[in-house]
Amino acid sequence: MKILVNDGISQSGVDDLTAAGFEVLTTTVAQEQLVNFINSENIVALLVRSATTVRQDLIDACPGLKIIGRGGVGMDNIDVGYAREKGLSVINTPAASSESVAELVFAHLFSGVRFLYDSNRSMPLEGEKKFKNLKKAYAKGTELRGKTLGVIGFGRIGQATAKMALGLGMKVIASDSFIEKVDVKVEFFDGQSITTTIKTQSLESLFKESDFITLHVPAQDGYIIGEAELETMKPGVGIVNCARGGVIDEVALVKALDSGKVLFAGLDVFENEPNPEITILMNQKISLTPHIGAATLEAQDRIGTELASQIISIFKN
Repeated sequence: MKILVNDGISQSGVDDLTAAGFEVLTTTVAQEQLVNFINSENIVALLVRSATTVRQDLIDACPGLKIIGRGGVGMDNIDVGYAREKGLSVINTPAASSESVAELVFAHLFSGVRFLYDSNRSMPLEGEKKFKNLKKAYAKGTELRGKTLGVIGFGRIGQATAKMALGLGMKVIASDSFIEKVDVKVEFFDGQSITTTIKTQSLESLFKESDFITLHVPAQDGYIIGEAELETMKPGVGIVNCARGGVIDEVALVKALDSGKVLFAGLDVFENEPNPEITILMNQKISLTPHIGAATLEAQDRIGTELASQIISIFKN
């Protein structure tokens, strides 16, 4: 049986599938050629990331397809409900990238509170002649320790982010429409651990209480953070989004950054991907990454082996 890995997979995932008797094709097939390739090669499982879309027309045109796998969490590029109605198995890897995304959140937070997003731009241009001026410009950094982090969406990634925040000595509050409370266990290198219970609260109260806010939600029909929500936040709040584009009103965010209401933002995802607005890209108060939340060697390895494990299990049954 043949599996097409269209957007890449770790070698460990390929090895696991090969050892189980599958033929793994790692050719990247253009979107418009996918249907012909799947049918001509008798592909039974299609594995994608975010680059390839799997919509109703492809599902209908490929009757031999049995599994659609998404390496990662969000599946907004797949018509999940329709595929399952047609009897296909649709799988993803929600646990594989939690730590990697959480670490990127803190990369943006540390960058924000110490102005690294701007310093990294200014030092190469002006550091030689204006060193003292730049030193003064970045002299009002703040510590994360003792501050309140508001986590919007308290699933696996939200909880992984909370664990790191607790390890730094931050207070963590959370809001989630489906989770009432979570026992968060922070584990240390020597096997010791501490557990604390975090009860979720309303978004309104989270906005008012948080020094920093991080979002960990799936794609939404509308904005979670818009102009009205920004107005209720603390002056000088920092906002990080490593979840999905379109959950923050970027026009309102830029306005709040320009006014000083928001001290900084860290964005890994954007309303218009892969072509973010120039007003976002050029804003000196935004720390920017190109949707790389799960882009670590460790996460990619876990994604590959987790997909392989699920596929092997499905065909065994």
